[in-house]
Amino acid sequence: MTELLLLFSLLQPSPNREGSVREFSITENDTLTYTLKLALDEKGQPQHFFRNIFTPVCYTNECKPVYINFYWDLLGNYQRYDLPEGKVLTKVDHDEFKEADYQKLQDILAQPNSIFADLEMEDLITKGTDNLTDSVDAKAGATLKTIKNQVIDGAVYTCYTLWRIAYGKAVPEMQKITESHASDALLHRFLTSPNHHYQYWAMAKVMDKNGAVKRDFEPDIESVIAGKNVFIAKYTLQHVANGFLQGAKRQNWLWETYQKSPYALQVAILKKLTGIPLSTQLATNLQTTLASANQEQSQLIQNLLKK
Repeated sequence: MTELLLLFSLLQPSPNREGSVREFSITENDTLTYTLKLALDEKGQPQHFFRNIFTPVCYTNECKPVYINFYWDLLGNYQRYDLPEGKVLTKVDHDEFKEADYQKLQDILAQPNSIFADLEMEDLITKGTDNLTDSVDAKAGATLKTIKNQVIDGAVYTCYTLWRIAYGKAVPEMQKITESHASDALLHRFLTSPNHHYQYWAMAKVMDKNGAVKRDFEPDIESVIAGKNVFIAKYTLQHVANGFLQGAKRQNWLWETYQKSPYALQVAILKKLTGIPLSTQLATNLQTTLASANQEQSQLIQNLLKK
């Protein structure tokens, strides 16, 4: 596939009766320009990007039209697809996708690290078999064995083309658009979102390189550490400045968080407390939990109390 050359230009919000969509013009090459849409809620806050796609999937002497709608989050992470009313996807010889094919396509498109990232269109079938068929998709036997399990039989070019759109160069343009909407309200929303991409993005904006947190966002950082995503909780705990966890009030909160946390986060909390002065209450609480601690926890707690 020819490398996409994307030029981004921001248009004025298009007239919309509900005021819920903003449109952006994306130019891929000299002949193709399409509209990327940003969905807004009733308050004008950005929700997600989407695109109503029409693209020809071509190889050898035949092209077939594909109509499909793609949805991305506000940072350009692919989310899902659906089809316009009355439209279907087809395979070799115009066989329609079955339900299992549609699910497999979603699984394929949900993989940002797909093998497609390192392939060109001409790499998809075994060399020397290009003329086995005039259909858009080469017969299954001609498909490279290395990718057979990662594509839909009879729709290898469709999978490839759509994956390239989902992860194309429009993605950083979505990030630029969202950057232009950045505000304290958006940062608060991102930090409390279940979308970890949003949380990492916002955290980089409210926490400096030394881990100092902007005061207005301290409750949000607390919620991330106490949240259900243990991976981002540990990341936040490891990167936040020691000063964030000092003082009796914050350490009372930390103790409450510790008691509710899974084991991995409990250990991360104990390790983070190394080098942080403990309040009298936290030291007492740690002392009382020694009886129920396992060997690793017990060693960490004893080291803290010795200090």
